[in-house]
Amino acid sequence: MSRVGLTYSDRFLDHRPAYHHPENPTRLKAIVRRLKEDGIWNELKHLDFEEADEDVIALVHSRGYIESIEGACKSGGGLLDYGDTYACKESFDVAKLAVGGVLSAIDAVCEGTIETAFCLVRPPGHHAMPNTAMGFCIFNNVAIGARYLIQMKGFQKVAIVDFDVHHGNGTQAIFYDDPQVLYVSIHQYPHYPGTGSAEERGVGKGLGFTYNFPMPPNSSEEEWLRVFREGVLPSVNSFKPEILLVSAGYDAHVLDPLSEQNMTKDGYHEIAKLLKSVCEGGCLGPVFLLEGGYNLNALAESVEATILALK
Repeated sequence: MSRVGLTYSDRFLDHRPAYHHPENPTRLKAIVRRLKEDGIWNELKHLDFEEADEDVIALVHSRGYIESIEGACKSGGGLLDYGDTYACKESFDVAKLAVGGVLSAIDAVCEGTIETAFCLVRPPGHHAMPNTAMGFCIFNNVAIGARYLIQMKGFQKVAIVDFDVHHGNGTQAIFYDDPQVLYVSIHQYPHYPGTGSAEERGVGKGLGFTYNFPMPPNSSEEEWLRVFREGVLPSVNSFKPEILLVSAGYDAHVLDPLSEQNMTKDGYHEIAKLLKSVCEGGCLGPVFLLEGGYNLNALAESVEATILALK
């Protein structure tokens, strides 16, 4: 039996823009094609899952916001924010399915059916706020997963590492005053969405449970890996999490059109190995969730490199 689980559904392709947009179904198609061509697809444990119940989504998002997304989609979709987050008629159900895929992976890891997982889901989530869609994101998949672990599965300490090139402002905001969830992000700065300075450390009881590692434009892969080893990993290890969730964005790749960084598939392979090492001392996971990445070849080879590191 494979130790690595995968959550994927062709229904994720039904979330479609009505115009040219970097976050579109071809992203998942490229990844699936790559994994099948190289024989990895059949080596993974494919997990069954359904749309998440709205009560679980409401652990993070307000009922009013959930209803507003449902209403917008029933009306045919359109822009959900001021310019970059879209929805079509199917997007509400697809977004619920993405959350369901994450919960299925979490359950399987907690039950010991698998050791680690990659959630090949869309739309992405880490920019989504409790009451606001933004940055291509509708529901905050990783935040819902963390709240699900704490409020419905009894976990006390959940760590989230986010290596998308854009700071996960939604995830940070949701847990900014929460000492049970550690949020650690490495990202280009300054860059969209404008948050993520090193001075942002949390507030109240959550002070010291947020760590940001901003990378200047044109940082090298060697510098990313150095900061990962000397900053990201020690921050996570000192927290001693019970489970590790990962917002895995691949838009810091040197070929990505939306960033100015220099990562390669080899760098992402090493990052996955480093994160896996966190879970060799009693911590469950890691559970990876797809976020960004907009050069199709770079995205596909980087996800493949990540999964190979987890095997």
